[in-house]
Amino acid sequence: MSQRQYVQGPVVRTGPQPTQTSDQALLDSRGPEGWEHTDPWRVLRIQAEFVEGFNTLSELGPSVCVFGSARTGTDDPVWAATERIAGKLAASGLTVITGGGPGVMEAANKGAAEAGGTSVGLGIELPFEQGLNRHVTLGINFRYFFARKTMFVKYAQGFVVMPGGFGTLDELFEALTLAQTRKVTAFPVVLFGSDYWGGLVDWLSGTVAGAGNVSAADLERLQLTDDEDEAVAIMLAHRERA
Repeated sequence: MSQRQYVQGPVVRTGPQPTQTSDQALLDSRGPEGWEHTDPWRVLRIQAEFVEGFNTLSELGPSVCVFGSARTGTDDPVWAATERIAGKLAASGLTVITGGGPGVMEAANKGAAEAGGTSVGLGIELPFEQGLNRHVTLGINFRYFFARKTMFVKYAQGFVVMPGGFGTLDELFEALTLAQTRKVTAFPVVLFGSDYWGGLVDWLSGTVAGAGNVSAADLERLQLTDDEDEAVAIMLAHRERA
């Protein structure tokens, strides 16, 4: 009987999959003792991921990240919209970057690849998601979320955020926080799907802004649309200004 393959960072293995990911081992202070399990050793692995990421992505050119749910099926209208948006971005000369997994990520990679563009996938070691989708033309697998997140923010000049869950929200708010605190140069953030994102935008502009916890300028970073061409045009306009 053939055994299942799984990914550990850049390495593909076959056999029983570990129950603990590298991120979990790093953040869990209750792990086993010994040099190979201690933080000084992990620093070398983390350094290697940054070096590999910087070296691989340094010449991408203007790029846009497309975020969204890994659970979106091929029969979902969001899948089709994502594929079309990514195709238009790629046809306009923009590299498309995703997390390299299934769902929205695969739809975006497919749209970019079939439009003849560079379709980047930045994968992550997860117990329930293994390997990059088949539409990635340039891919890296990471062990550590924070190294992967750095690559998203460093090499993208804009973000198109499709409907998604906790991971999508994490990526969205990290990008907004870095822009708010001027850790990165400001970039456009498009939320696609007013039915899905409208409640969040209303809560931010009402409750959160009303309490003085964000400013009007912070909220201006978010652009809500249901128009695929508008989402693409916002990214292209920012490229022209950059």
